[in-house]
Amino acid sequence: MTFKAPDSLAEQIAHHLAERIIRGELKERERIQELKVTQSLNVSRGSVREALLILERRHLIAILPRRGAQVTELTPHNVQSLYALVMELYILLGYAVAERWRIQEDLAPFLVIQQRLVDSAQRQDIDTFVEDSFDVMRAAFPFANNPYLQETLENLLPAISRTYHLALERRKTEMSQFLNAFAALLQAVIARDPLEIREVLSAYGKHNCQMVLAALAER
Repeated sequence: MTFKAPDSLAEQIAHHLAERIIRGELKERERIQELKVTQSLNVSRGSVREALLILERRHLIAILPRRGAQVTELTPHNVQSLYALVMELYILLGYAVAERWRIQEDLAPFLVIQQRLVDSAQRQDIDTFVEDSFDVMRAAFPFANNPYLQETLENLLPAISRTYHLALERRKTEMSQFLNAFAALLQAVIARDPLEIREVLSAYGKHNCQMVLAALAER
C-alpha cells in the first residue's frame, strides 16, 4: 500500500492501523512493529513512529518501555470508564444544540444524518452506520464552539468505534435501538429540555455499555 499527501502521511498511517484495530484484524496485546509497518506500507520509519503516537493518544495502542507498541485491551473496566466519560461529553453537546439552535434550518444537518442512519441500518452496513453516528456529534460541534470538548471527543472516537463494532457485529439489530434513541434525543433538543436530553443519553450510554460488556463476555 502506498500513501500520498506527505503533509498528512502520519495521519493516514494512523487511520489505516486504527481501522485494523477497530475491526479486530489486529488483536488485543498484539505488538505493532515499526519496521514491519514501514516495509509493508512503504513509508518512512519516522512517519510510523508519529502515527503510533497518534494511536496512543487515541487510546488504541500503548507504547511500553522495552516492549514497543501493542494494541490496548478491551476490559470491562476500560469500557465502563470510557462510556462514563463519553456520555457526559455527549450530554454537554446536546445541551449546546438545545440552547443555541434558532431556526429550523439549524437542525437540518441532523435530519439528513438521521436519514443516512436509517438507510445504512436497512442495509446492515455497520461501518457506514458507525461513521454516520459520529457525524451527529460533529454536526453539534459548531453549537458548542468548544475546541477542548471537540479535541477530547475526536481522540476518544476510535475507542468508541471499536466498542460499537464489537457489539454490532454480534447484534446488528441493535442499530434500531440507536435510531430510536437519536429520534428521542432530537425531540428533546427541539423542546430545549435538558433533563430529557440527559435522560435519553444516559439510558443510551448505559444500554450500549451493557451491550459491549455482553459481547466481551461472549468472546
